[in-house]
Amino acid sequence: MRKLLTPLVVLTAAMFAYAPIAILNGPAESTMLLISKIFYFHFSTWMALTAGLIVCGVCSAIFLFKGNATADRFAFAAAELVTVFGAFGLASGSIWGRKAWGVWWQWDARLPMALTLELIFLGYLIVRKYGGPGSDKLAAAMGIFGAATGPFIYKSVDWWRTIHPQTSVMTTLSIKAPEMWRLVWFCTGAFLLLFVVLLLVRVHLEERRAELDRLYLEAEA
Repeated sequence: MRKLLTPLVVLTAAMFAYAPIAILNGPAESTMLLISKIFYFHFSTWMALTAGLIVCGVCSAIFLFKGNATADRFAFAAAELVTVFGAFGLASGSIWGRKAWGVWWQWDARLPMALTLELIFLGYLIVRKYGGPGSDKLAAAMGIFGAATGPFIYKSVDWWRTIHPQTSVMTTLSIKAPEMWRLVWFCTGAFLLLFVVLLLVRVHLEERRAELDRLYLEAEA
């Protein structure tokens, strides 16, 4: 893992070092001007969260039905990252919304659903820590449920009346503002790499913790 992790860390650090410079020099939306540049990281954060949902959902299912301990560690690590990126996404969205809508929070279709997703995964972590015996299986079920809500959150702005930008915003950018579109995907790549790095580090820590627990039990026996 170390051989893979080192170049990933270097590449991720380089991309994040360049991202603020690129955003500063990159285009801004014509009406929102400077505040629109939050979108570069806001969108990227939710893409990293989506990666976390996929990993957590798939690995939770593998653990629930196969009992694979490695899959459980990946699911646990991904759930932690979902809460981190979710909190950042909600915060950056609120800052953008304050300028765009005049309020910090709007009871729009997507916003309450995104907050619910954050609460589901906070519940996942609470169950894992305080649930006692069998909590890993319960948490796995919660992870699958949480991951299943992702597509509904994504399509909510298309299915219901909403003031939140629709999913077609990226297609529009690719046509009307290709430079902005490319910069958004550069930032997305940086956040996805950050997700991979943090996931690998967190799984490694869980493996060491499991090994320490095993040695402790052997010493007691």
